[in-house]
Amino acid sequence: MATGLTGWRRRVRRQLFLWPRWRQQAVFWGGGALIGVVAVVFAKLADGSHRLLQVMTGWSPWVMLAVAPLGFALLAFVTERFFQGSQGSGIPQAIAARQIDSPARRQQLLALRLALGKIGLTLLGIASGASIGREGPTVQVGASIMHELGRTGGRRYEGLLLAGGAAAIAAAFNTPIAGVVFAIEELGRSFQQRNSWLVFSCVIVAGLVSLALLGDYTYFGQSNAAPAGAATWLAVGVCGLIGGLLGGGFSRLVILFALDERRAWLVGLRRHQVAFAAMCGLLVAVLGLLTGGATYGTGYEQARGLLEGTADPGFWYGPAKLAATLLSTVSGLPGGIFSPSLSVGAGIGQQLSLLFPTVPPATIVLIGMTGYFAGVVQAPLTTVVIVLEMTAGTAMTVPLMTTAILALGASRLVCPQPIYHALSRRYLSNAAERNT
Repeated sequence: MATGLTGWRRRVRRQLFLWPRWRQQAVFWGGGALIGVVAVVFAKLADGSHRLLQVMTGWSPWVMLAVAPLGFALLAFVTERFFQGSQGSGIPQAIAARQIDSPARRQQLLALRLALGKIGLTLLGIASGASIGREGPTVQVGASIMHELGRTGGRRYEGLLLAGGAAAIAAAFNTPIAGVVFAIEELGRSFQQRNSWLVFSCVIVAGLVSLALLGDYTYFGQSNAAPAGAATWLAVGVCGLIGGLLGGGFSRLVILFALDERRAWLVGLRRHQVAFAAMCGLLVAVLGLLTGGATYGTGYEQARGLLEGTADPGFWYGPAKLAATLLSTVSGLPGGIFSPSLSVGAGIGQQLSLLFPTVPPATIVLIGMTGYFAGVVQAPLTTVVIVLEMTAGTAMTVPLMTTAILALGASRLVCPQPIYHALSRRYLSNAAERNT
């Protein structure tokens, strides 16, 4: 009996302290914690970049006519010359890396040097007035951290990059559920059941670290939006269709500028990327002057003000912010479209609220935000969960789900392929060319 009990204890001890098993868990949990810290630091630095921008515009709004073109041109040059692969959001790079089997080719998109450059260039882009966000870049940084941890450990754990991207979203927005949904719907498109608990635990750790450092908060504050009868459902239809068409149009243009090889003028612009970026910067500065500086940066303050009814960035804020985001994105600068797109949607909702005087404006703003963002990313579940977690607007769950589905259908009429997966093809083809 004693011998049998001793053998049982030995087997339990062997399983409990099996080194490879705990090493795998340590990689995911340690990576999640590190991503949480990096995401919080990135957020604080982004706030500092925005304050620097405000200081410059405080001296004189006209200074941006020089700062934006020069900043855009410098960033385009540095990106092309020293940090190739850090352009744009960073989510397409994470998607492409998951489809690459060669470690050397994957390293071209997820090197830590590239991740550090991504952070620095995004911060300088915000300070230069670009309409970009930090959330997409955080995904590439998170995937890079997990890739490096797996590479250093001498093993390639399945789900590492998926967990890194999901943890980045969770920490960047303080939205852990959205991080998991984003991993399944947008990054993965295939999800291994046997690795799901490791991905979930990584997201939880990243969320806990963000919570510990920043406290319990909702990204856009507390929304008091609620359904207001039949007019709300009419607004859902209008915002879903208009937001989806505009979001799909934005994505279509971004894909066109990035991938189209049939139009000689587009190919020519890409060959003169620095000059083209300077022109985009000048146009962004003009839009900023016309809107009193509202279109610069992430758009966080404007969206929150519209949701809470504490600020009015102007009737034409939505279209102007859309144009500024499009120019910033096609210029080739590192920077994401999450926050700017949510802000554009809020501005569109502000405009459409005039059509529904019996519905509280905050309700239409929330619906407009959902419709446009779902139209851009074509990921309705991620859209709804992110918006609900960022605003605590759970009373609007069903209307927002309906809006996102309508926006998805309208967006696909204009842009048949999701923007992130379409853009990932560029990095897949570049990696293949370097490998030949």
